[in-house]
Amino acid sequence: MRIGGLATGMDIDELVNKLMTAERIPLTKMQQDRTTLTWTRDAFRDVNLKLTELDNMFLDMKLSKTYHSKTISSSNENAISATATAGASNGTYKISVSELATSEMTIGGKIAIDPNEKLSDKGVKATHYTFTTYDKDGKPQEQGFDILPDDTLNTVLKRISEVDNNVRMFYDESSNRVVMETTRTGIYNTNGGSEVEFGGNDFFNEVLKLGTGNREKHVAAKNAVFTYNDNLEITSQNNNYTLNGITYNFKNTTTEPVLLTVDNDVDAAFDNIKNFVDKYNEVIDKLNGSQREEKYRNYKPLTDEQKKEMSEKEIELWEEKAKSGLLKGESIITNGMFSLRQSWYANVNADGKYKSITDIGITTTKSYLDGGKLEIDEKKLKEALREDPESVRKLFSNDEKGDNRGIVNRVQDSLSTIKSSIEDRAGNTYKTEENYTLGKRLKDLNKRISDFEKRLTNVETRYWNQFTAMEKAIQRMNEQSSYLTSQFSS
Repeated sequence: MRIGGLATGMDIDELVNKLMTAERIPLTKMQQDRTTLTWTRDAFRDVNLKLTELDNMFLDMKLSKTYHSKTISSSNENAISATATAGASNGTYKISVSELATSEMTIGGKIAIDPNEKLSDKGVKATHYTFTTYDKDGKPQEQGFDILPDDTLNTVLKRISEVDNNVRMFYDESSNRVVMETTRTGIYNTNGGSEVEFGGNDFFNEVLKLGTGNREKHVAAKNAVFTYNDNLEITSQNNNYTLNGITYNFKNTTTEPVLLTVDNDVDAAFDNIKNFVDKYNEVIDKLNGSQREEKYRNYKPLTDEQKKEMSEKEIELWEEKAKSGLLKGESIITNGMFSLRQSWYANVNADGKYKSITDIGITTTKSYLDGGKLEIDEKKLKEALREDPESVRKLFSNDEKGDNRGIVNRVQDSLSTIKSSIEDRAGNTYKTEENYTLGKRLKDLNKRISDFEKRLTNVETRYWNQFTAMEKAIQRMNEQSSYLTSQFSS
C-alpha cells in the first residue's frame, strides 16, 4: 500500500494514475489490435464452417442415384411394393405371388414347471445341450448351450434366444407351453426336415415337450413363390427379391398379376440439385456479405474501462460496428468467389448432351450485387432430367481431369483451395498458434503486451519512487524550517 502527499498535501495517487494513463496508450492500442486479430480469425473460421456445410454435400452429388432417382407405382400396394436402383430400366413389370415366405413355429405340449424355479429341482441335469439349425447353403450347424445348477426355465430360454442362431424361444404362462420359432423366413433345410432339429435330446423332447409325440402344433417354414412377367417362376426365402435393379416386397398373395411401373423420379432428382444450389447460394451470401459490409474505422474494440461506462445495449451496438468489415478486401475471399464462379461456368466437354449449366436452366441472378448466386429454371431443369438424366449426371459429376471434369468436382476443387488458404491464415480448433499466420501474429502480440506490462510496472514504481523522494526532501525542509523558527523565537 502506498500513501503519498503527507508532506506536500498533493494527491500523489491521482498524479501517478494520470501519468500512467498516458504511458498505457500504446498498451491499449496493442490490446485493441489483439482483439481485432481474434475477431478476424473467428470471422475466417465462420466462413470455413459454411464452406464445410457445402463440402458435406459433394459425395451425394457425385452418386448416380442423385440424378437417376426412380419412382415405382404399384397397382396393388397392399400386395406388392417395390424400390429401384438408378440402374433399373423404365417400364412396366407384372408380378404374381402364390406363396409368402413364413418362419417355422413349434408349440410344445403343456408342462408342469414353474418358469422361475430351478430346473435342477425338476431333475434336469446341469450340462451342455445341443440342437441343429441350417445355414444359407443348407449345411447343418450345431448350436450349443449350457444349463447351470441355478438356472430356471426362463433363464435358459433367454440364453438360447440371445445367441445369434436364428431361433427364438419363450414360455407362455397362460397356456403353460414353450414356443420355439425361427427368426427368419424360408426353407434352409433342403432335406425336407424341420428348420430346428434336436434328435433324441430329452430336454427338448420330454422337458419342454417340443418333440413329435408331445408337441401341440408344428408349422413348417415356407419359401415365397412368385411369377415374373407371366413366365419366370422364382422362389425366395424372404418376402423380398431383387431382380434387374428392382427390389420387390411381398405383403400378400395375389389373385391376379400386380403391375409395377418404373419411371424416372424427376422431382427427387430436381430436389437434390436444388438443395445443392441453395447451399451454394448460402456460401455465396456469406462470402459476398463479408465484402459488402461497411468498415467503421473509428470504432475500435472497447477497453474494459470503456465498457464500465456503457450499457450492455451500447456495448452490443458498438461492437457490431467494430466487427463490421473485418474481412473486406481479403484476397482469399475475393479470389475464392471468382474461382467458384469459373467452376460453374466453364464448359464440361464430357460425352453428354449438355455442356453448360445454362443448357439445363441454371444461371446467375440478374443483380451483380448478389455476388454470383444461382437461380434455377425449374421447367427447363426438370425437362433435362426427364429427357437425359445421364447427361445431367455427367455435366455435374464426371470424374475426370481437364475440360471433361464435372461441375461438382470443379466446385469442390475450388472450395478445397479456399478452405486450405483460410486454414493457413486463421487455423482451426486443432491447430496451435504457431501453425497459422494470424496465430503467429497473436502470439507475437501477446509477448509484446506482456513485456510492455512489465515495463509499465517498472515505470509506475519509478514514478512512486520519485514522488516519495520529493516527499522526503520536502519533509526534511519542513523540519529544518520548524527548527530555525523555534530558534529565532526563543
